[in-house]
This record gives sequence, structure tokens and C-alpha cells, in this order.
Amino acid sequence: MWPFLTERIVLGVIATLAVLGLFVFLCRTRRVSTSVDEAQLDAIQRLSKAAPELRGGLTESSADQTAKHLVELLKCVAVGLSDANGSLLSWDGQANHHYRDLADHIVSAVSRGQREHVQHESLPCSRRGSCPMRTAVIVPLIVEGTVEGALIVVGGMNSGRLMRMADEVAKFVCIQLELAKLDEAKQQLAQAEARALRAQISPHFVYNALNTISSLIRTDPEQARDLVQDFADFTRYSFRASGFFTTLSEELRNIDRYLTIESARYGNRLAVRLKIAPEVLSVVVPFLVLQPLVENAVRHGIARKPGGGTVTVIAQDNGSEALISVEDDGVGMDADRLFADLRDAHKTGSHVGIGNINQRMRSVFGDEYALMVETAPGAGMKVILRVPKSFPGVRPALPDYSSPESDDDYAPVPGSASPNGHASSP
Repeated sequence: MWPFLTERIVLGVIATLAVLGLFVFLCRTRRVSTSVDEAQLDAIQRLSKAAPELRGGLTESSADQTAKHLVELLKCVAVGLSDANGSLLSWDGQANHHYRDLADHIVSAVSRGQREHVQHESLPCSRRGSCPMRTAVIVPLIVEGTVEGALIVVGGMNSGRLMRMADEVAKFVCIQLELAKLDEAKQQLAQAEARALRAQISPHFVYNALNTISSLIRTDPEQARDLVQDFADFTRYSFRASGFFTTLSEELRNIDRYLTIESARYGNRLAVRLKIAPEVLSVVVPFLVLQPLVENAVRHGIARKPGGGTVTVIAQDNGSEALISVEDDGVGMDADRLFADLRDAHKTGSHVGIGNINQRMRSVFGDEYALMVETAPGAGMKVILRVPKSFPGVRPALPDYSSPESDDDYAPVPGSASPNGHASSP
């Protein structure tokens, strides 16, 4: 993920410099009656309107919106945008009768990856004396070495200024398209990470869960039936296809199902404490951000400790953040070894669950939201997550099924029991 983040930062800096360069160029060359400050403000507003449309890629819809803003920005006759094949996606402004005459030139610019400069005299025109067009500049939009389309700028006079303007605007458009590709790559990476986490769900857990249910069918059929339902809901949630984010409430429901099944297996060797503040239940978190941490606490902390132990999950309000911790009093491990394993998790496969979650938290919210881990041999392990209550672009995608439980199930009264018998504490 680091290469994506580094490249994104570099592109952001380049985009900023390109925009500033375009501001200066426009303010120096455009004859306006307003002040330079007003011209700069106008350029900023036009570019800020054009940029968001391009972040979704070059489509007919985004081209329509972008061309409209660019023709207003450049104060030219018309602006057009084509796709990678040279087919016109949008044309905004005047001289509409000439866009067909420019088709071969657009295809040539796209196929050769070189700028085309077309004079009006070289085109057939029935309005020779009154036609607003005098020249057209066609600039290929090259992103990561591939031509993604072309920018067509039509001017009312012949000048080198029009060519320079077209080049600068084309650079701006290319940077936005490159950022769109990075956004797409980030989405693909998020999908891959979610698939990796699903693959992390231990086959041993599936086998042991089914084995536990099988052993209870005759001795306690009612509990066996409840466990089958919990197991079905757990797997349905864990392998759902939609959404990179969910609410903390939904994550906790899945944690409760998992711990119910494991408690049936380990019996008195596994104790569970849940302490959840109701005001953080709606906080949006990355999908499957807690279950791997709880599973790690059970499998690697409690299961290896003679006599078992306790897993504690706490979620509390912390101002603008939710503070979530998953703790066990199991065997623990050497902290230096854990951190070394996490640094090389992508190479060695060690602690993939914790490493994956750490990387996802950093990629979504920033490096300051990396996991905090406290551990020592014989002292158990505590993993702490800080999750902002609100973050741009982070929205929950809830499963397409409804669960009968309510959020209140995860805000127990001190000293009461959770729906599955897990004790809570004040």
C-alpha cells in the first residue's frame, strides 16, 4: 500500500503546482478588466468545479461537465473531449459544425500521441466570414504512458497563447485522470484485502464449530440449534460481497456470534467481557476489522494457556474518536518479535490478520491511526484501535439482511448478561 500512498502524495503535489502554474499563466495572458486577484479566484472556482468530475474517469458524463467548466475558464470558442479511440465524448461552445471536420485530426493525435494544430483555412466551412473558429489545438491525454483521450481547444484567433493554454489544461486533466486510476487501484486493493481477511477465517474454526455443534445435537439439541444459527449468521456476514465499511454495531454482532461458538467449544476455559458505550455503536469501521483480532486473542492467547483465560472487548467514547481495544490475558509474546513480524508480514505471512488490519487502518484513516499493541511473554496482549467518528469518503454498507438483535444488545446494563450469556462489567 505504501507505493500507492507515496505516488498519491507526489501526484497531489504535482497537481497543486500545475494548478498554480495555470493560474499564473491565465492571469498574465488574459486581458480582463478585473484585478489579478479576481482572475485568480475565477480560475480556482472553474478548476475546482472541473476536477471532481474527472476523478471518476473520462466518461461521457464527466466529459460533459468538464468541457462546460473548461470553456468558461479559457474564454475560448469551444472545448471538446474525446475517448481513447478518438470518438468525441463532449463538445461545449460554438462552431459545432466543425467537430466532424476535426474527427480525423483527433484520431491522428490520439493514435500518434502528439499534439495537432489545425487552422480554420484547412477545413471546409460554409460560414467562412462569420465562423467564430480560427484555429484548433488537439492535445492527447497521456496517463501512465497510455493515451486515454484528447482535449480539443478551439480559439477565435491564431496565437501561440492558445497552444500553451491547451497544453497546461491538458496537464491538469491528465493529473486528475491519473488520480482517478489511483482511486480505482485503491478500491481494488481494498477488495483484495477484504478477500485476504475472509481467507484468514480459519478452516480449523469451521471444522471445530461444526464438530462442537455435532456433539451437542443429542445432549442439548436446543443449544445446537442456536449455534447452527449463529454459525450461519457469522459466515453470511463474513463472506458478504458488498461494502468496505460497516458500523461498529454490526462488527460487534459478528464478534458476539464468534465468541458464542468458541465459548461452546472451550467451556469454562474461555471467559468473555464486553464493555460497549452506546454512543459509539454507529461509528463506521473497516469491514472485518475486529473479528481477526478477537480470533487471534482466542487461538494464540487463551487456547495456549493452561486453564484458559479471558478475552475483553471494550469500545468507548473518546471525543472525536471511538477507542476500541481487544485484550486477552493469555500467553502473550515478545513485543520486539511481534513488531518485526508485522513489518515483514507481507513477506513471511506471520500475523497476517493483525498486519492486514494495521495496513487497512493506515491506508483509510492515515498513519496516525495505526494499531497500538501492548504485549509481553506471559502478560497477554492488548490491541488498541482509534477510529474517527467522521471521515471523508467513509460510509457504511450494511448487509442486505436484517438481524433480529437490536443495538441495545451491545450496551448492557452493568452487571447484566449479554444475549449469549457473556458477562459485561462496568
